[in-house]
Amino acid sequence: MKNQVVKLLKPLLDLEEDHILSLVETPPSREQGDLAFPCFQLAKQFRKSPALIAGELADKLPTEELAAAGFAKAEAMGPYLNFFFDRGQLAKELLASTVADQLADYQIGAGKTVVVEYSSPNIAKHFKLYHIRSTMIGQALANTYAALGYQVERMNHLGDWGTQFGKLLAAYFKWGNDEKIKADPLSELIHLYVKFHEEAEKDPSLEEEGRRWFKKLEDGDEQAVRLWQWFKDESLKEFEKIYRLLGVSFDHYLGESYYGEKMEKVLAELEEKGLLEESEGALIVRLEDKQIPPCIIKKSDGASIYATRDIAAALYRYERFNPEKILYVVDQRQSLHFQQVFGVLERMGYEFARRCHHIEFGVMKIEGEIGSTRKGKGVLLHEVLEQAIKKAEVIINEKNPSLANKKEVAKAVGIGAIVFNDLKQHRTREVNFKWDEAFNFEGKTGPYVQYTHARISSLLRRAGDLKIEPVTHAVYEQPLTWEIIYTLYQYPSVLVETVKKDDPSQIAKYLLDLCQLFNRFYAEERIFVDDQNEQIAKLALCKKMALVLKHGLSMLTIEAPEEI
Repeated sequence: MKNQVVKLLKPLLDLEEDHILSLVETPPSREQGDLAFPCFQLAKQFRKSPALIAGELADKLPTEELAAAGFAKAEAMGPYLNFFFDRGQLAKELLASTVADQLADYQIGAGKTVVVEYSSPNIAKHFKLYHIRSTMIGQALANTYAALGYQVERMNHLGDWGTQFGKLLAAYFKWGNDEKIKADPLSELIHLYVKFHEEAEKDPSLEEEGRRWFKKLEDGDEQAVRLWQWFKDESLKEFEKIYRLLGVSFDHYLGESYYGEKMEKVLAELEEKGLLEESEGALIVRLEDKQIPPCIIKKSDGASIYATRDIAAALYRYERFNPEKILYVVDQRQSLHFQQVFGVLERMGYEFARRCHHIEFGVMKIEGEIGSTRKGKGVLLHEVLEQAIKKAEVIINEKNPSLANKKEVAKAVGIGAIVFNDLKQHRTREVNFKWDEAFNFEGKTGPYVQYTHARISSLLRRAGDLKIEPVTHAVYEQPLTWEIIYTLYQYPSVLVETVKKDDPSQIAKYLLDLCQLFNRFYAEERIFVDDQNEQIAKLALCKKMALVLKHGLSMLTIEAPEEI
């Protein structure tokens, strides 16, 4: 409909279509119209007040042209030209459409590729609760970009290289026990890692031993590589269990180690372009023009650093996919690191560096404290998910003991509670995970959205064989009902806004708003009435709400059970 406003105004204004489109906005209330065009910018051109310009534009828009474009009227309100939809026409078209139909006009990513790097856990370590942030923010963004027509490459940049693996190898040779590792791989590897740091505090020479082992690994030492591969394989088995539980998937598992051979090419190119400098034995690229510290490319002991691997990874992604964007869903503490990586790429002359975006997010605290693998702290994600599923199962047994597929529904509701609790927050906010809040199944939660969807599904089942299809009815003209229709109409715009801001909380907040509207509607209106036409009109509205709620939850990788 915004495009229709552009078509109507273009012949009357000396402005580009994109400029007109950028000015069209949504009034704060439906009484003021459904779309508005502000006339402030035209005052200088027309040498008139914005209010006078708005009035003149309204007079120049014929009723028949407005009707053909789907508008009932356009009228001036102060400096704004406000457009009012033909409510009956829009309601009928909207309620007859699927979500796919709605999104057909919003395929802004058609022919474009976006690479989304997310989750990226370190091998030989458990998935902690705070890992859910990158994993689910990244998955939600990947889903939403795909819904808008982008070719999405989902990338898991595993942390499988670096000095920490030298430390783990050193710990293995000092205290490792193969039988214990086979029995519980990650727990035993973490035990060795923690023990290394405890002992290193007493004997600092251990740090040097860890660096030596990593250098051996980089140089292809057969024993070091064999053990490292074993640790990696066991880690991936554990990670896959979590990903299956969460419904998360990737197109590529390319860890830091994958770019090992590609780093020499990066070093050679930096050398050739005169960007490398030696500083205290290390090789660096200066970034004074960015007003940030230099980026270390190679440490004084000759070992690589993860900035070098990220530069190599970015070049690989650019060459292979030529993406519109490369998104790095990594917490905000890595902000300087990505500024340095993108800065080096720019100094190398790569224009695509401007298409690389750090999608930073606030850290997650557990009851006010940040966990640390080095100190052996942190709540395990699989334990939280299992507890959530059990909690959901208890509630279902209390409220609906005869429910079929209770275990499957409990899994959907329990995991949905944890995921929604995270994604409803703006991604840049720090999240303090609290057990009581996460398992509150009322209010602004995932289960609230799921229960609303299930309630609507129940109404549709109650309708039986009644053919539910859009009809022309005065009920769509009522303020609350029109607010619901208008909100449903806006759903594709919410997805567009989500990718513009790279923030899935846009979708979560929208779903909560839609649920509140439905529950008001359910409280104020009788749906099963004697007038069958009115009944069908109301059920058609409910059916559309169920479709949008289900699709919106799927964007967040949350299931929508039809019965709870």
